[in-house]
Parts: sequence; structure tokens; C-alpha cells
Amino acid sequence: QVQVVESGGGLVQPGGSLRLSCVADGTRVRVGRMAWYRQAPGKQRELVADIFPSGTTTYADSMKGRSTISRDNARNTVYLEMNSLKPEDTAVYYCYARIFSDVWGQGTQVTVSS
Repeated sequence: QVQVVESGGGLVQPGGSLRLSCVADGTRVRVGRMAWYRQAPGKQRELVADIFPSGTTTYADSMKGRSTISRDNARNTVYLEMNSLKPEDTAVYYCYARIFSDVWGQGTQVTVSS
């Protein structure tokens, strides 16, 4: 069974950094688009950043200049490096992968608070 598993969330102080990781497990096929989304309490899920196998990336305006998405195609893994974190970045962060269909992770909590 194909699944994606996130790791790396936690509590960080404002201005701090965090690195999220996500691995697409249970597949030997090449994974297509991979992305990070987030959902804050009372808000809709929104795209943070995405990356294609070619390396092409897209970032939400709110994360441009403060985050870097990267991937390791050989390991079917995607990373999200976030810097200068703000309280408004607090959310559950979800990993997404296109593996014949849309596959979502269970999410990892990121809390930015002093």
C-alpha cells in the first residue's frame, strides 16, 4: 500500500527554523508532483510549495523567501526548509504526492510560539 509519511514538525520560537521531511513509501514507481500544504484552525488547506521531478518549484506568496522545497527522486522524498517562522505559520502541514492518484499524509503539527 502506497503511503506518504511526514516528519519534522514541532514547536519552534518565532524567527526560528524547521525542516519537514516526507517519504513516499510502498512504491517503486517514480513519484510525480510532490507538495506541502498546510491547514490552520478554522481555515482552508492551502498550498505552501510544490516541486516536480524536474525540480520546477512553486511557492505560496506568504512563504517566498522564507522556505525551500527540495526532493530526492531516488528516495521518493521531499523536504521543506522553513526559516524566519511566524506565529501565523502555525498549522498542520500535509505532504502530498501524485502516485497514479492523489496520496496525502496524515499531517505533522508545526507550532510557532514563544
